[in-house]
Amino acid sequence: MPEDLVGQNGFPLTCEKQPARGARGVVASNHPMASAAGAEVLLAGGNAVDAAIATLFALTVVEPMMVGLTGGGVCHLRMADGRHAVMDGLSTAPTAARPDMYRPIPGSPPEERGTEGRANEIGALAVAVPAALPAWAETLARYGSWSLADVMEPAIRLASRGFAVTPYLSDCIGDCAADLARDGDLAARFLPGGQRLRAGERLVQGAYAETLRAVAKDGPAALHGGALGGLFADAVAAAGGIVTRADLLASRPVERQPIRGEYRGHEVFGPPPPASAGVHVAQMLNVLEGFDLRALGFGTAEGWHLVAEALKIAFADRAVATADPDFVRVPVGRLTSKDLAAARRAGIDPARAQTWSADPALGEGSCTTHVTVADAAGNVVATTQTINALFGARIAIPGTGLICNNYMHNFDPRPGLALSVEPGKRVYTSMAPLLVTRGGQLLHALGLPGGLRIFPSALQAVLNLVDHGMTLQQALEAPRIWTMGGALELEPGVPDAVAAALAARGHAVKRVATIGGGINGISFDADGAMTGAACWRADGSVVALGGGLARAGVRFTLGAPPR
Repeated sequence: MPEDLVGQNGFPLTCEKQPARGARGVVASNHPMASAAGAEVLLAGGNAVDAAIATLFALTVVEPMMVGLTGGGVCHLRMADGRHAVMDGLSTAPTAARPDMYRPIPGSPPEERGTEGRANEIGALAVAVPAALPAWAETLARYGSWSLADVMEPAIRLASRGFAVTPYLSDCIGDCAADLARDGDLAARFLPGGQRLRAGERLVQGAYAETLRAVAKDGPAALHGGALGGLFADAVAAAGGIVTRADLLASRPVERQPIRGEYRGHEVFGPPPPASAGVHVAQMLNVLEGFDLRALGFGTAEGWHLVAEALKIAFADRAVATADPDFVRVPVGRLTSKDLAAARRAGIDPARAQTWSADPALGEGSCTTHVTVADAAGNVVATTQTINALFGARIAIPGTGLICNNYMHNFDPRPGLALSVEPGKRVYTSMAPLLVTRGGQLLHALGLPGGLRIFPSALQAVLNLVDHGMTLQQALEAPRIWTMGGALELEPGVPDAVAAALAARGHAVKRVATIGGGINGISFDADGAMTGAACWRADGSVVALGGGLARAGVRFTLGAPPR
């Protein structure tokens, strides 16, 4: 039966999916076949890193609209031997990029980053230098135990043999059909005969299978310096883009240390700049720690009002202070300080919505996927990866199965700002692969896709777990809110009476189908058992492993030997 929650205020919540529990490992991803690929690796003796990388490669096949070798992302690792790191594989602006390369649309909301002709969103000028593949390979080499070729086997099999299209993939194709139809390769693959692939139809990607085989043989050099990279650079240039062979060859991942925040006796770890999550989740938790959210109850207008104000504060500061630390001074210490949080908290009116600007002392200086994996030894991986928008730039590299990212859309098209385009600058991101501990004991690992709504959604999941005492399944499926200071978006699960109460406080309430994407995660018990969960917003699927090998020395016989 679905899990039900009735909070302190009588708020009803029915979960649509079931968690999975095991002691030998858990794989949670946004597609059942990708989770199966990771579980296959765990069952064969691989560790959590091996399984996570296998899952990501499989996702490039079964979630081609979300993730690919031409994209980028962030991988958060906590190893059984105590190593804790974040592998930054975010894309960068090409060497030929410049701050004024786009023409912003006058009056366009800053968060939409609108430009004339959608040049930073669709087509070759939207393509940034990919970094996913070298980051995955580097993560595997440092922390995994299998070879790149071995972890890629499930993905190659899925690409060459095909898989059944899900309703979710079919709907995504339909949403982007007009743009996909303009690219011959994408149209042939996803719009055969001019019609989108329907749920249940089989999608075979032979050209992509050959690309994966080339990568399995030659490693990331196939794309970053090899023949495959030449095809990529030539095709992008022919379409008017500026990513070169030299850009691909220079692409490197960066290993960073996570940001650590404290909240009600818990430690919350997230990725550092240029990712926003670590800094601003810590900042918002510091602000909210001064309010008794548990007493207010989940789903109340009073509680969500405070969360909304914290979101607006974080986004105001993020706009001027969180970007690539190689280009912008990021005042991490101040942003995550209890003093700044206390000052911000003192300005919150519990009865009225406000407009927030950036802290003066800072100055200048859904279309993703997520995987959470844990193994029996205590290794944990939470990684978020993307080609940015649905189907990225909506152009493909002919004959390869590769779909280009549109990561340049993450930069602010207006010059002179912290988030403006600069050559070699890493894109900033809202990715939020989070780990939550208490007293050194790992409690939760989670993350999700969803663009600007990612880290606010991850924050709410943490609040659900810590303040509202929800199970993991409940915490991930619970209704969300989101705002940057404009409309306050509410999911359908927020009752009308609560929406009216928020509007009465001055919030410009707006109903939306979903906020952010499909979140998944794993919770850990002190006895070594673990529970994986995924929410209703995507094809999230969890595989949990139990059982194990036979007891040492056990032999099976068919009875006593004859005398």
